[in-house]
Amino acid sequence: MKKLLTLVLVIFGLLTSTIILPASAVDIANGEQIFSTQCAGCHINGGNIVRRNKTLKKKALNKYKMDSMEAIISIVTNGKNNMSAYKDRLNEQEIQDVSAYVLEQAAKDWR
Repeated sequence: MKKLLTLVLVIFGLLTSTIILPASAVDIANGEQIFSTQCAGCHINGGNIVRRNKTLKKKALNKYKMDSMEAIISIVTNGKNNMSAYKDRLNEQEIQDVSAYVLEQAAKDWR
């Protein structure tokens, strides 16, 4: 399992983020499950019930410079403003999985 998986996410058609991770590094299905139980309460369908403009949609992620794995991993881990930190609730793998799921869903416009 030493193959590398190239995950290309196109955000806004102009921004392309290429992430190279070990094939076993992210589990999108697990990320979806984590999102459903930990995040969907505030971010259902990529929205945000607390701060309407700070959604997980492509446009907002780009606007707020949250359109990379690193940025999403950081905010999930450490929180920011109204966003709670999850470093005590999720392990590193779970944080990577849910971050990859968010980027994938944003690229699909949460459909």
